[in-house]
Parts: sequence; C-alpha cells; structure tokens
Amino acid sequence: MKIVIAGAGEMGSHLARMLSGNGHDITIIDADQKLLAEVGSLADVLTVEGDSTTFAVLRRAAVRRCDLFIAVNHEETDNIVAATLAKRLGAKKSIARIDNNEYLEPDNKELFIDMGIDYLFYPEKVAAREVINLLGHTSTTEYVDFSSGKLSLAVFRLEPASPLVGEALSGFGEGQEALSYRTVAITRGGETIIPRLGERYLEGDVIYVIARQDAVHDVMELSGRSNIDVRNMMILGGSRIGIRIATELQDEINIKLVDYNAEKAYRLAETLDKTLIINEDGRNTEAMMEEGLSNMDAFVAVTGRSETNILAAMLAKRMGVKKVIAEVENLNYINLAESIGIDTIINKKLVTASNIFRFTMSTDVQAIKCLTGSDAEVLEFIVKPNSPATKAPIKDLGLPEDAIIGGIVRGDKVFIAVDDTQISAYDRVVLFAMPASVGKVGYYFN
Repeated sequence: MKIVIAGAGEMGSHLARMLSGNGHDITIIDADQKLLAEVGSLADVLTVEGDSTTFAVLRRAAVRRCDLFIAVNHEETDNIVAATLAKRLGAKKSIARIDNNEYLEPDNKELFIDMGIDYLFYPEKVAAREVINLLGHTSTTEYVDFSSGKLSLAVFRLEPASPLVGEALSGFGEGQEALSYRTVAITRGGETIIPRLGERYLEGDVIYVIARQDAVHDVMELSGRSNIDVRNMMILGGSRIGIRIATELQDEINIKLVDYNAEKAYRLAETLDKTLIINEDGRNTEAMMEEGLSNMDAFVAVTGRSETNILAAMLAKRMGVKKVIAEVENLNYINLAESIGIDTIINKKLVTASNIFRFTMSTDVQAIKCLTGSDAEVLEFIVKPNSPATKAPIKDLGLPEDAIIGGIVRGDKVFIAVDDTQISAYDRVVLFAMPASVGKVGYYFN
C-alpha cells in the first residue's frame, strides 16, 4: 500500500516507522528538514520538504497515486486542509487528526465526509476513554471490549497470591470442556510469548486474557489483586486528556486536578465546576502530601512531560495509592515505567496507531488494538464465506507461530477458541498477533 503522511513530528515519525516495517511504501511530508532527516534515518521512507496544505507539495508527494493519506501535523486546521486537498487530488482514503470534540458530533462528521475526509481521529479523547474504562477495572493494566462487549481482553500482572501461579495454560487439548477465558499471550522479562502446549504461569507474568462477558469478573480475580472502588482521584495535568477525564467523571467521584500553570488553573476552575483545581507543582512531594495524595484511590498523571508523569506516579505509588496511571509518550520509557510498579501506561502514539492500522489491512478488520506493554496487536475480523479459516479446525489452519485466536462471536453465541474449534462464515474472530504476522493473518479470513 502507498501511504503519504503529512507531519514528521512524534506521531508522524512513529507511524512511519511502524507502517514501513509492515512493508508499505511510505512518503512523509514536513516543512522542517531536520525532522525529515531524523525520520529518514530511522525508517525506509521517502521524504518531501514543504507545506502539506499546498497543491505543489502534495503533487510532489504523489498523493494522486496514494491509497491512504494521513494528516498528523501539529495544527488541526492544517490537517483538515491537507486531508481535503489530498482526497481531491486522488488519494483513495484520507484521514486527519483533530483536537476538537465538536467535529466528532454526528451532524458535523457528515460535513467532513462531504469535504472528502474519510475519518477523523482525536487521540486525546480515545486516551481519556481508555483511562475511564480502566478506572472501572482497576485490577487490570489494560482492558478492551470487542464485539460490543461480548468478548473482552484483560491484561494484568500475576501477583504472588494469584491462583494461576504454577498452573499450566489451557486451550491446547482436544475434547475438553468449553472454556470461559483463555490466555493468548504472556510478557515475561520484557519478552512477549505466544503460549504453546506445556506453558505454565509464573509469578510476575503479565498475561493477556480473552474472556466471555460472563467470565470477566472471575478473570479479574485471577490476578491476585482485588478490584478497587474509586471514590477519590487526583489528576496531575490540565491537558486535554486530564480535562476530558475530569469532565466525564466529576459527577460521580471526588476529583482534584493539579496544574502548575496558574493561568490555566483559573481557566479550569471556571469550566470544571465540580472538580477541585489546585495550582501546584506535582513533583513537589510535600505539596502533594498536603493535598491528600495518600488518601486517593486513584492517581492519573497526564502532563505533557513523560518524565514528570513517571516521577509523580512513583510518588503516588510510594504514598500507597492503589491505582496509578501515567501518560508516557516517550516509547523508550515504557518498559522502565512498568518495571518500577506503575500500574498502567497510556500512550497517544499507540492509541493513534490502533485507530489507523485498520485502514492498512486488506480484509475486514473491525477493530485493532496496539498494546502498550507488548509489541503485539489484537485484531477483530469478520470471516468471509469460503475463506481459508472456514476450511479446517484452528489447529490445522497453518496460522503463523506468533499468532493465536482467542475468541469467536457467532450471532448471540460466544466461544473461547481452542485447537479443535471450527470457524464459520460471518463469525467475528479476535486474534492476537506479533508484528511480523499482522500483515499475514488477514489472508485466513478474506
């Protein structure tokens, strides 16, 4: 697939590296020659220097021949203009990053479709929704629903008290009882393992579990940690993510939002009428203790600096806060943050990648989730009639070694997949795959 990316900032460069690694032909546009040079040194891409909102530059990038145009410039208006022009010039699909929730309202989305923009994505909104979802499932580090909640992916670390420690993984035998959940991957020592027959759970494993809706509560208890009822929460950072979290939750729980910028704090106090706004530096240990950090059920650090978020999250953990979530945009810091005990990491680049990846797949991908603590992706497919997946039981399909099917939704029925499960046309299949296999697995369902 030929893909043109407008914007060589952090998000654009991440997308370029990720998509070029999957065999796509990538061209990236930016007016900053230094940013282009950095991207060119890290990924196999063509670069075009110039303004992506001009016809001349878009023509130089050959957008008339591109299959997908992605606008991720820093300025929202530049993205809308660039995506509109690219579609008019011949791009098959055109998508744009935005920063305004108003644009996502149904009537307004229709206007953008009329302009030629196929899809708008607002990373901060999706990241905020992930945090809110996790606050309802506090024993997990990630939680994702598929097929309207009929299947769920829960990710959690095995504590010493977990009943799974030392047990063998199930799902590999023939004729066994129907399962209500299945572990589809394990992260151990920084390495992601697709489990096979004979694999056992170890203390400290981060496990990725696909579960039926009726089994989610039982799966949560397997971590060895109890779920926390969040009543008091502190948010560090009046960013778009922080504001959205407070806006959606301030009617339900007690929220304190801390921001070091006095002018911003005053503005937030005017708009978030049920949230207590505090003008303070979140790195100041004494100040945070005075504001009652140790009494919080949950702490969410979403300032614009990964380092600040990590340090503040470490402090919250030390103060005994039960659920700690930090935004870490520097991908190099994610493993560090997880290793020092931060419960959950959110990253807008990975959120965006999950939104965009499905546009690069040739088959019917209904959803895709790029996981924070692993290189792997979880994908949801709709199986087409007479596709290879319908010809044999799962064990005989010849799936790549680093891919595993977790669950199947067939109408109102939900199955956890095992080796002898037979897939049917129009099933919704949730599959876990490492990067090398993401581009290959679509063949089985097409």
